[in-house]
Amino acid sequence: MRELTPEDDEPVGRTPGGRQLGPAPTIHDVAAAAGVSKSVVSRALSGAPGVAARTVAKVKTAADALGYVANANARGMSAHRTHTLGVFVRDAATPFYGHLLTAFQEQASARGYRAVTATGSGTFPIEEERRALETLVSLRVEGLIVCSGALPVEDIIPFARRIPTVIAGRPEADPSVSSVYCDEVGGGRGLAERVAILGHRRVAVMTHTTESSITQSARTIAMVERLREADVEVLAFRCEDFGGDVERADSIVQAIVAAGGVTAVMAPSDSWAISVLESLRRMGLSAPADISVTGYDGVRPFTTSLLGITSWRQPLSLIGRLSVDDVVDQIEGLAEGARHRSIAGELIEGRTAAAV
Repeated sequence: MRELTPEDDEPVGRTPGGRQLGPAPTIHDVAAAAGVSKSVVSRALSGAPGVAARTVAKVKTAADALGYVANANARGMSAHRTHTLGVFVRDAATPFYGHLLTAFQEQASARGYRAVTATGSGTFPIEEERRALETLVSLRVEGLIVCSGALPVEDIIPFARRIPTVIAGRPEADPSVSSVYCDEVGGGRGLAERVAILGHRRVAVMTHTTESSITQSARTIAMVERLREADVEVLAFRCEDFGGDVERADSIVQAIVAAGGVTAVMAPSDSWAISVLESLRRMGLSAPADISVTGYDGVRPFTTSLLGITSWRQPLSLIGRLSVDDVVDQIEGLAEGARHRSIAGELIEGRTAAAV
């Protein structure tokens, strides 16, 4: 998959070696002359880790040739910087958030920053999530990465006005804050199309409200819409109407089976898919022999061949890396304005869904 931002060694599209007349040379001029991105120039001249020695030499040579001098105010401020990012994840105990958190920490280190983390249990009241962000800001972090499928954007924007902020792991298009996320609509539609191709004509979709999960709501709505476009009969079962607890899926599975004629169940996540499979087993049923089952997220350990869940994989490592790059670029003055990057996922053709 091609990334949506230039690689560090990718030319930025200006003529190398070109010296501007008149105004003092800028970091953009140095980047063009050295044939690298402006973020590499910043890291090379500041001594940040992760830049090859020959690249540092090339950047310094270009800067000297152009007479580039870093902003004196920025140099003075650097002595008071914390080089710390505040990261909030809704529930680090779940594989989805856990994998993202690891990606945040690794890329922060690569960019010369450290990550301070606040996390909930997945059942945090919204007010507690707001307080967690306040706590991170009080620690003098230079930027925020917010990873929550429930916290409304209206509660994040006030922080984004104060320090560079990125919303990671969920669709968000508000023009005042950056976001990096998997294409939930494309993923939901792609997985639903696979179910339709397998010949299923009466399908149960387990949905979520936006208040419960912005991401799972978006993907399940997309599943329903794509199935109906393919003339598949859809039975929507809202998880919240059955308690909304993934650990107690029996009631919703019993309702699906009682509806009769359902040949496939589309769960909103791999965690839900496993609960469905366990409930079916307690009822003496199995997948795909009796009912096909699909999940969503495609992260370890749910991708093990022992389970063989048919799912949709989210590229969490890439999402985590781009999120850190975005917030660091904001901090270092290398990016202006909010950016929204939607990353495509991919189908995992497991054993739990089969043709009818």
